[in-house]
Amino acid sequence: MYNKNKTKARCVEILGSLHMKNTQSRRIALCGVLAALTVVILLVGTALGIGTYAAPMLASFLLIPPLVEYGPRAALTQYAAAAVLGLLLVPDPELSFFYALVLGPYPVWKTVLDHLHPAALRWAAKLAVFNLSAGIMYALLLLVFLPGLAETMPATLALWVPLVLLCNLAFVLCDRAVTALTLVYRLRLRRYWKKRF
Repeated sequence: MYNKNKTKARCVEILGSLHMKNTQSRRIALCGVLAALTVVILLVGTALGIGTYAAPMLASFLLIPPLVEYGPRAALTQYAAAAVLGLLLVPDPELSFFYALVLGPYPVWKTVLDHLHPAALRWAAKLAVFNLSAGIMYALLLLVFLPGLAETMPATLALWVPLVLLCNLAFVLCDRAVTALTLVYRLRLRRYWKKRF
């Protein structure tokens, strides 16, 4: 009787270990495929010449599956791999930095910021995170990596104000898109992903 129980316990332990390895393999496969696809989107954005802001936004949506399936750690691992590859392989530094420092990790930060109440505080925090990260990104580009970029930027405050307002409006739309796509993924696409990953 003792041997039977011991054998049964050992079988359960082995099956649990195999399931954990299977889950880890799926997580690595999913994050690897999506990190590669992220770099492809960033490269296509560079090739089209109009994707400086659209490509990082689209690429950030690829964090939704690992975030839903495996949590923030897996999503941030995928983001880190994609950000490093983007900085190394994408020829447009503004585009790759915009992904790496501003929009890339946003779906993960959004899960934290969405717990803030009331709504006014939540949106103030989201806009502060966006504007601070965008400010840091452009400061790095202008002071360290691309000093010549300053010549292409608006010279007067009258041009800066509408530009900043448009960027903030685009960010709000991006936030709404992440919410909608997360819902679509949970309700429609999750079964498809689960079969393959």
